[in-house]
Amino acid sequence: MEPADRETVTGLPPGIAAAREELTPMLSQYADLCAAHGDALVLFQVGDFYEAFCEAAETVARVCEVTLTERSDSTGDYPMAGVPIDNAAPYLESLLDAGYRVALGDQVEDAAQASGLVDRAVTEVITPGTVVEDDLLESGSTNYVAAVAADGGVDAEGDGGPAGTTVGLAAVDVSTGECLVTAGDADAVAGELDRIAPAELIAGPDAPAFEPSDAERGWTTHDHDAGAFDRRTATERLKPYLPAPERRFDADAELRAAGAVLAYAEYTQGDDGTLSYVTRIRRYDPRDRLRLDAAAQRSLELFENRGLGASDTLFGVLDETSCALGRRCLERWLRRPLVDADAIRSRHDAVGELADRSLAREGIADALATAYDLERLVSRVSRGRADARDLRSLHRTLAVVPKLKAALAGAEGERSVEGAGTGTAGEGDPDLPRTDHLRDLRERLDELTEVRELIDGAIATDPPQEITEGGVIRGGFDDDLDALRATEREGREWVADLEASERERTGIDSLSVGHNQVHGYYIEVTDANLDRVPDDYRRRQTLKNSERYVTPELKEREEEIVGAAERADALEYELFVDVRERVAAETERIQALADALAELDALASLAAVAVERDYVRPDLRADPAAGVEIEGGRHPVVERAEDAFVPNDADLPRGSVAVITGPNMSGKSTYMRSVALAVVLAQTGSFVPAQAAALPVFDRVFTRVGASDDIAGGQSTFMREMSELTEILHDADADSLVLLDEVGRGTATTDGRAIARAAAEFLHDELGATALFATHYHGLTDLAEERERVFNLHFTATREDGDVTFLHRVVPGASLSSYGVEVAELAGVPGLSLIHISGRTERAARREPDPGARPTPRRRRATTARPTATATATRRCASSSPRRRRRTSRSSIPTGTRPRPSPRPRATARGRRRTRTRDPRPARLPTSPPRSATSTSHGRRR
Repeated sequence: MEPADRETVTGLPPGIAAAREELTPMLSQYADLCAAHGDALVLFQVGDFYEAFCEAAETVARVCEVTLTERSDSTGDYPMAGVPIDNAAPYLESLLDAGYRVALGDQVEDAAQASGLVDRAVTEVITPGTVVEDDLLESGSTNYVAAVAADGGVDAEGDGGPAGTTVGLAAVDVSTGECLVTAGDADAVAGELDRIAPAELIAGPDAPAFEPSDAERGWTTHDHDAGAFDRRTATERLKPYLPAPERRFDADAELRAAGAVLAYAEYTQGDDGTLSYVTRIRRYDPRDRLRLDAAAQRSLELFENRGLGASDTLFGVLDETSCALGRRCLERWLRRPLVDADAIRSRHDAVGELADRSLAREGIADALATAYDLERLVSRVSRGRADARDLRSLHRTLAVVPKLKAALAGAEGERSVEGAGTGTAGEGDPDLPRTDHLRDLRERLDELTEVRELIDGAIATDPPQEITEGGVIRGGFDDDLDALRATEREGREWVADLEASERERTGIDSLSVGHNQVHGYYIEVTDANLDRVPDDYRRRQTLKNSERYVTPELKEREEEIVGAAERADALEYELFVDVRERVAAETERIQALADALAELDALASLAAVAVERDYVRPDLRADPAAGVEIEGGRHPVVERAEDAFVPNDADLPRGSVAVITGPNMSGKSTYMRSVALAVVLAQTGSFVPAQAAALPVFDRVFTRVGASDDIAGGQSTFMREMSELTEILHDADADSLVLLDEVGRGTATTDGRAIARAAAEFLHDELGATALFATHYHGLTDLAEERERVFNLHFTATREDGDVTFLHRVVPGASLSSYGVEVAELAGVPGLSLIHISGRTERAARREPDPGARPTPRRRRATTARPTATATATRRCASSSPRRRRRTSRSSIPTGTRPRPSPRPRATARGRRRTRTRDPRPARLPTSPPRSATSTSHGRRR
């Protein structure tokens, strides 16, 4: 949708604005709400529906696919469309997906008690980044709204300052209360935005523009209130969350971004705007984590696999978590792996202990499987939006804590604690847990006994959804409430007895006593028995076949019953709100417990995967010169999808470049990814899929593996590859791991080969990065003879009876063939084309001209007829100089391989090579020494 179109349905609809002075009271109220929320589409509660009017109604009808109707009043006819309140979630999701912010104008007083127009107010502004409803959020996911500001800022009057070099980034998940703050240059912040992947971005007036690198995971960017980015305004906004906020941030841009994002989040929460559950504002430095940009996350398929499902990703393999808390924690760890060796070893210790202790691991998983999303529960409690069922869910989650403590301590008889508030953690084995990490976690498992007992004593075991209709508070919690309930109960019992006594008194067997909301209690008598009605009955309502009556005594009892019920409901609501506020007062303790539960669940998940999939603990090397050593490494996702996966070793000295050649489909990309994934897994805290592994700590992982056209961005595949390559060569350093696959493809062979060679040399000479460099430019294997830290690897294949078998095994040395023709045959390229391709390949290997090649066109002379293609090719070959002929034939020979000799005696062929004065390869590449039979590739030998 174009912005101009959106402006007609957000804010005050033009159709209403034109006749605002003549509007009915209800439409005038709607217009006021629209005018006050000019950046949102207002949905206006009318009874059981959210309605929109005029132009906004047309948009709601189209986006939500509901019927567009008309409403008539004194101002005329105008469009109207609505969605049911009790099933609003899917319609709100459609509007959010279409890019709208939605303001909910709810009725804030009881329509039955309103003396005139029901009062309405915007209670919530729902935006893509501030959704809090469970129906609109994926369980275990994060949903951030972010703000960016740059040094220079705006003053109190909103005037723009000079652009700064430091950009501040703040992101808050309104559904959980998590708030992150960081700063860096524009490139660093762009990388963090790609990693955090906010649903919404609020840009300060001085901030650079940020676009998502992946449109499918992009965010909505907009301006909200430039004044919120003012330093003084932001400082005041932060004071309820942080004492002395001006001293809590290293960069002014951080403070301003944090204040602005919290201001926006408060605005979306309606009139109260409370975010008291945001108690964890965490400032971090991106350099304190292994940095994985969007390209690396995509190519390593950490979270998304475009060809397969979400489960066929690294996260899908690792996710054996039992609750939403653990799933979010595990995702956070995988997006931001550690770089501190001691912290990594601490996680490895904990994973190792849980892997060894199956009973403890299973006890933890069983207990957490019954836990609810504590972070989102406490955020609803703190905002005053939790109902009685939410408190019960909170209680059930707190009840698992004793079970967890018992499991960690090895208390065999106490892993199952039945009932609410009846279990306490046993002593167990004093030597368990063995690791400091798990002992610390056990200490952090706060049982919150007083909160658990409060909820258990106050809230009914199975309360109703609505908290204003009674049945929420458990009997015995409050004496006054018990007395009111007794009065109501006694009255209802009297009414039940009344029906029997009146039947006996009147002799009318069909007489019944009923109740409805309009007429209250009544006695109903059919027309056939009207002659038996006593004199003390007073007619209340006439129906088609019966009459309804009331007696003075029934009327009196009704007032007692209804009065007691109403007073009981009101008192129940007061008691419930008091309980909810007392629970909210413990928000920080509950959030601390949530952090501990999340971490324990994530660790147990990593341990379960290590056991089930035969992962090993990596030996983390502190030596800055240490390289990568993996024995029997496997790709964690591919091995799960294939019955027989071929493991491979990796021995990469620090700062080395491994040039990898070999056939198509042989496993080069899978091998490179498996090495990078082992690094990511190890620094996440996980064990790795291998027989043994010794790994250093890297600060960044870069990948250029696979690409496609960016049509929306106007980039071809080759341009996108070059852009990614530029970023890698600009940002990588000696502590980086770099994966490059087929650099230089998509352009002329000579150009591509030159680009690939220059990139490999730059990695080695200038950056000193540890790199895996897969290529089909076989001439690059000569770098192993020119550079100290470059070595060759290749994947093997066998040829038998014309069939090629890919062994998926990496061995030292260089390959001299990519088996492209064979792969083309496997892909089903028609046979004639294959014969033609094979013929060209063999002629190229013999350095013979291709008679079928299209000649270079020549300018025709007016006095001669146009020659045939064959004649032209023959004449050109005959007239060319020997040097020209060598140049032409060399373009068809794979770089870095020796041309096969012509069918002449071997001595003659060798003599020609010795007497040749010009090397057929580029002058800057030294001639490779003759290869022995043992070093020749399997493909050539067979």
